[in-house]
Amino acid sequence: MIATNYPVNAISRPLPNSNHKAKKILVALSGGVDSAVSAALLKERGFIVVGVFFDLGNWGNKGLKNARKIANKLDIPLKIVDARKEFKKKIIDYFVDSYKKSITPNPCVVCNREMKFDLLFGLLKKYGADYIATGHYARIKVRPFPSPTIRREIPQGRTLWEAKDKTKDQSYFLYRLTQKELSKIIFPLGGYKKTETKKLAKKFKLPILGNEESQDICFLADKSINLFLRKYTKPKPGNIIDENGKSLGEHQGLPFYTIGQRKGIEIGGTGPYFVVKKNLRKNELVVSDDPKKLLTKKFQVQNVNWISKSLKFPSRAKVQIRYHSPQISANIKLGKAGRLIVETKKSLRAVTPGQSAVFYKNGEVLGGGIII
Repeated sequence: MIATNYPVNAISRPLPNSNHKAKKILVALSGGVDSAVSAALLKERGFIVVGVFFDLGNWGNKGLKNARKIANKLDIPLKIVDARKEFKKKIIDYFVDSYKKSITPNPCVVCNREMKFDLLFGLLKKYGADYIATGHYARIKVRPFPSPTIRREIPQGRTLWEAKDKTKDQSYFLYRLTQKELSKIIFPLGGYKKTETKKLAKKFKLPILGNEESQDICFLADKSINLFLRKYTKPKPGNIIDENGKSLGEHQGLPFYTIGQRKGIEIGGTGPYFVVKKNLRKNELVVSDDPKKLLTKKFQVQNVNWISKSLKFPSRAKVQIRYHSPQISANIKLGKAGRLIVETKKSLRAVTPGQSAVFYKNGEVLGGGIII
């Protein structure tokens, strides 16, 4: 095994040693540096590593060639899974349908939960594996439940935490994971900074240096969202109006706009204007030249998932409304039909239906839901 001189404190569970049978683990290999180093670290610690590559075809990941090189370097088997139909159904269709309904989707949240982890867990039994791992920057910690009578099927509770590297932290995308899933997941990079990961790649002599970082929305490639949507939606122009109902021009179709957008509205004369509302029933795009109209301190969240335990309401936590946005202190109350009412200490800009609101406390991910 290769000595790295770096602690593997990111792997937050007891690992195999000479007195225990080695555990088999499935590692999602994308062909990039993060998943490659994750696989290398796990192999170094004694796991029997099996690489898994999801073939998305023309939809996204083109890293199969690199994944094969990495698997060969690490001397591990590589399983190639045809995920094209699954990706089209669960991600592409969801993405397009959301815009048709004037909702701004969050494909990375859905992809992580509905695609990557669902597929990996589906392969556990097939390949006789004990755990799964990905190159996400996040941490899992074990916390004993206060009473042995609680959740007897899971003797210990798992909690999800931000990564050591706050600039690369991906815990926001993982808030829909459950206790059962977290008991089988390992995030080897949670305790590392990206600079350390790159150094480890050199130590392991992995064939990935110089690879570009993955995009936030992989299937867009070099296309804009509008160009992508035009392939799947028929533009339906309508009126652009201000908040008083005055007509200011014509929009190209409501799916091509999102709350808070300034560029691309194409209204001549005064401005700039910002999208503040989309009226699907009347096919109207509502804009304002006052950016303060985008600010709010109160919004609702539905389809909530709590990771380790449900909050008692009212409660206080920090909320994050999009990837890499700041976490803001908030009061959380229980509303009707299981919805949450979130009131923030500071005003938030462009709180957008369809995006995820994720709740944190001292670095722990409590859970989250969908903004409505």
